[in-house]
Amino acid sequence: MIDCKSLAEVRENIDRLDCRIVELLAERTLFVEQAGKLKASKSQVVDRERIEAVIRKVRHEAMECGMDAGLVENIYRSMIDAFIIYESQIWRRFHEGA
Repeated sequence: MIDCKSLAEVRENIDRLDCRIVELLAERTLFVEQAGKLKASKSQVVDRERIEAVIRKVRHEAMECGMDAGLVENIYRSMIDAFIIYESQIWRRFHEGA
């Protein structure tokens, strides 16, 4: 970890990480799009069992990294909610329009 000496340096590092995070979100989006195309019914877009499995996994990963598991859970729940909205749009586009 980088020990920053100024707020500007902190922000520079956050910006650097944000670029990497956006790249990973773009990659994740491609898989969400595929899921939206592959799911046979709109009710499959929200899979509570899968959501809770993901949350358990990322909480565990957070603890392994020494990070606050509650923070990671909150971030992931927000992200999953946003991706559900997006996947619903994809599902409609490929299934209702077909």
